[in-house]
Amino acid sequence: MSTTDDTAAQDENRLIAERRAKLEKLRATRNAFPNDFRRDALAGDLQKACVDEDKEALEHAGRRVKVAGRIMRMRGPFLVIDDVSGQIQLYVNREWLDADTLAEIKTWDIGDIVGAEGVVNRSGKGDLYVNMDTARLLTKSLRPLPDKYHGLTDRESRYRQRYVDLIMSEETRRVFRARSITLDAVRDYLTDRDFLEVETPAMQTIPGGAAAKPFITYHNALDLQMYLRIAPELYLKRLVVGGFERVFEVARNFRNEGLSTRHNPEFTMLEFYCAYADYRDAMDLTEGMIRQAAERATGSARVLYQGEEFDFGQPFARMTLPDSIRHYNPDLAEADLGSVVSLREIVASLGGELRPEFGVGRLQLEIFDKAVEHKLRQPTFITAYPTEVSPLARRNDLDPSVTDRFELFIGGREIANGFSELNDPEDQAERFRAQVALKDAGDDEAMHFDADYITALEYGMPPTAGVGIGIDRLVMLLTDMPSIRDVLLFPHLRPQV
Repeated sequence: MSTTDDTAAQDENRLIAERRAKLEKLRATRNAFPNDFRRDALAGDLQKACVDEDKEALEHAGRRVKVAGRIMRMRGPFLVIDDVSGQIQLYVNREWLDADTLAEIKTWDIGDIVGAEGVVNRSGKGDLYVNMDTARLLTKSLRPLPDKYHGLTDRESRYRQRYVDLIMSEETRRVFRARSITLDAVRDYLTDRDFLEVETPAMQTIPGGAAAKPFITYHNALDLQMYLRIAPELYLKRLVVGGFERVFEVARNFRNEGLSTRHNPEFTMLEFYCAYADYRDAMDLTEGMIRQAAERATGSARVLYQGEEFDFGQPFARMTLPDSIRHYNPDLAEADLGSVVSLREIVASLGGELRPEFGVGRLQLEIFDKAVEHKLRQPTFITAYPTEVSPLARRNDLDPSVTDRFELFIGGREIANGFSELNDPEDQAERFRAQVALKDAGDDEAMHFDADYITALEYGMPPTAGVGIGIDRLVMLLTDMPSIRDVLLFPHLRPQV
């Protein structure tokens, strides 16, 4: 620890000790943490309600209010408090407050939570305030807040102590309010179209619905190894089999994989399934949903992200995966994208992954990942994904080497994945067996064989389309946040030593 850090720690310890001493004195006189104060007004609502009223009008109105919040600043006789809606000032009026209250106010510190009652007025500078005639400390803050101008400047500290970050940063509060609005928007969009929100198991005996490495846990009572879900897909489609023809879930998923600005081992996925629909219907639903979410969360269909504007008001582009390879790589316009030999040469030149078992489809996807994905800036649906890399999607009727599947890319990132669901139980069983062969060959992200899901399909699932949307990535886009950790209230971090 540097000398500066050591001095700062000593200063903080001294301040904490002083605050604890104040708390002990308070305990000796009354309940130090009362819970009988009931506010009847919020700061933000008062600011809006009184915006057109000057000092004289407010004095004439004599509006009495009870407010409560955290002290953020002390300006002479004025205290600035912050509640969930905004800020307002409290005026320490020595003519209205009794001696005991005035003495207690002198012991208050920035960060304390207080309740006050009085009349709303406006200062000579035009600031709204409550002229207190009663006031009381509700919660003593034992730790000093960071510097008011800088907040928590260290990004990792903001993640570790999100509670402090939320106290200090209106920008952080804005992001998580927008996240809540986004979730409300997608829920409203689906429920308005007769989708039913459901819940499926987060602990599963067989992890399925995606190609990913699961977290393993153990159920003592059942004496059974279980997995945290990597996706709710197979359970949601079981519900479609059961007759719930339009279902969705906002699911917390878990994948035992790496950390990055776009990946967190615990994340939120929206999945929805619609019977008697195909992947084209699913694209239409996805486009409309994201447009509504953008308008609700930002107030506009035009969203600025990291200096780049995305227009969700315009129809989203659509192209097949092979066409996208050729379109964004003119040097590959004449390449044979159906030849393993040709594709392996291209993948090698791009520095992509090569394995002996990779066929045409997997090689095409490697090229796409290396040479196309990052170039897809405006909202673009990529379709015709190879069957080889789409074990749960329905084969295309005209070309069984590809599936009726799409992925949506915005700003060079995948936001959604959807397809016409595979409802042929024999085809699904065959593809599960192919996934098991990959797993036996060392692919720890390949799927298991889910016999019960095959049984469900054998009862008959209607033609269905399904979509998965990464809520965290969508919120990143709508809030202009560069990292997934900025849109997770409590992202995973290594323990502090």
